[in-house]
Amino acid sequence: MLQLYWKNATDKIVGPAHGVTRADLDGIEPAIRAAHNTVVESCRSGRLGYSALPGNTQYVADVNELVNKHRSATTDLVVLGIGGSALGNLAIQSALNPVTYNLLTDKKRKGPRLFVLDNVDPALVGDTLKFLGRRLKTTLINVISKSGETAETASQFMIFREALRKKLGADFAKHIIATTDTEKGTLHEIAKADGYDMLAVPGDVGGRFSVLSPVGLFSAGMCGIDIEALLAGAGAMKQRVEECGADWRSNPACVLTAIKHLMFTEKNKPMHVMMPYSNRLYLMADWYRQLWAESLGKRVDRQGNEVFTGPTPIKALGTTDQHSQVQLYREGPNDKLTIFLDVAKHPGKVRVPDVFEDVPGLTYLRKTQLAKILVAEKRATEYAMAKSERPTVTIQFNSITPQSVGEFIYLYEFTTSLAGELLNINAYDQPAVELGKKATFALLGREGYEDLAKEMKSFTRVDSRYLA
Repeated sequence: MLQLYWKNATDKIVGPAHGVTRADLDGIEPAIRAAHNTVVESCRSGRLGYSALPGNTQYVADVNELVNKHRSATTDLVVLGIGGSALGNLAIQSALNPVTYNLLTDKKRKGPRLFVLDNVDPALVGDTLKFLGRRLKTTLINVISKSGETAETASQFMIFREALRKKLGADFAKHIIATTDTEKGTLHEIAKADGYDMLAVPGDVGGRFSVLSPVGLFSAGMCGIDIEALLAGAGAMKQRVEECGADWRSNPACVLTAIKHLMFTEKNKPMHVMMPYSNRLYLMADWYRQLWAESLGKRVDRQGNEVFTGPTPIKALGTTDQHSQVQLYREGPNDKLTIFLDVAKHPGKVRVPDVFEDVPGLTYLRKTQLAKILVAEKRATEYAMAKSERPTVTIQFNSITPQSVGEFIYLYEFTTSLAGELLNINAYDQPAVELGKKATFALLGREGYEDLAKEMKSFTRVDSRYLA
């Protein structure tokens, strides 16, 4: 079971100016309980679609049907998506399959090689196409877009659709799965016309909350990950965080939210770092960044008042960033809360050999397991941060399994909802993202955006006076 350890974010360790005190916790209790009641009621009434995903057996059946249909004949799976249509896929794959997964032979892998194209960088797209080469004949494309009109995903889709059509002729449609709106939209209509297999993008679940839907489950299932166990873990955490009895501090989502909110609003800590001590969890920090930033970074509150709120999510990697970031974290501005992700049992046992017995500076490492070194590095960093009065919290994974990953995903989704309540903002829209999309349409000449294109001319014209 996932555990939250938060002593090192308290005044007992980092002092009252930077750590939460009992008075802080007593003061925030009414707001936490009110936020918890609101979020739980929204979950149980069906207003928060993500909360129903752990128990949605229909989505699991739909995904498994297509996995069983396609996996044995597929050597390569290419996911086309961006933001919430890509980050969850990458995070789950990185956490639950070997780092060398794509390098294994077709016989040794549990499914096809996976390529998640989350950008329109021509090198990324072009090199992937070139690399696939003749294997396009055994490649499956999963295009993920609710509307089908997002410029990045739509352009990728058009490129791969044409490549498949040229390689396979009339059979190309058998190699495309569209994960999209079930009733309407550009991609929905193309999928129907071409005859693709289809999966649902839930209409009541925003992209950044959609990883436990077919958006994230299909690639996981294709690559041999136990999606039922993933959802079971999420379901267990759902049950756990919806409980808030006499001692609310036994609820990890309530405690995590309270600490984050107090750090942001009372302790001058607007930067929230997630630092996994596991390469396998590093892309979970990428997923967290979108969830936290897009949900909580808002100009106005629910009454329309300008508040310009939102803590800034940052990712780091232990031990790598002990040698690139921790100098700043310890001696720079004391404006950060660090969330460590720690793993009690790492897979495999890699041991330092019994050599250099005559080299004094290396003898302490002889016969030591790398996992022990990693644990020592984390605890040493935690101690050093505490000595500098820098608050930290640890989320402890007993081991990295589908269950624990599902627990973590749901914990952070529910925590995000609670945080939105405390900030009095809408955590489920993303209005600032829309202008960038429209500006892209205008610059690329999409019909209906001519006025915006004219408005942007003076801005996009380069002024030579400012070239250095």
